Amino acid sequence: MEQGDLALLDHPAARRLLASTELARLAYLAQDGTPRLIPMLFHWNGRELVLPTFAKSRKLRSLRRNPQVAVTIDRPGPPPEMLMLRGSAEIGVEPGVVEEYDLAQRRYYGDEAGAATTRATAESGASMARIVVRPSWVGVIDFQTRFPAGLMAAGLAPDPAA
Repeated sequence: MEQGDLALLDHPAARRLLASTELARLAYLAQDGTPRLIPMLFHWNGRELVLPTFAKSRKLRSLRRNPQVAVTIDRPGPPPEMLMLRGSAEIGVEPGVVEEYDLAQRRYYGDEAGAATTRATAESGASMARIVVRPSWVGVIDFQTRFPAGLMAAGLAPDPAA
């Protein structure tokens, strides 16, 4: 599969990273036109990457203005693994805690600590938002079968005729 193919979401490295507790790094353009890159907890629901955040977050204004984003979820390894996504962010704001916030908190920090954080957030009265990214482009680098520049493991092997 070529980089960009949505079927790469089924690659073993992609599945591992989407189920991991590695942070997603969201890249977007800020209001002043300069790039931003921020680490965020995430929840993968099988077709969308959901990044829960607080409703008053500055990044939401920027994403409404220009919804094009890139996301990387990576692990240092060895060997390192990288999942890269591109897409358009959709934003939904609602009162209280969004479900994906609780799901992410529990996955990252365990049931007890995650539930405690969710309760504290709910008690604060904060409104939350979902940044939803449906991938339109997917890239995987696992440094075993898939390498940078689109090289495949077979393409890196020495030429036996040489």
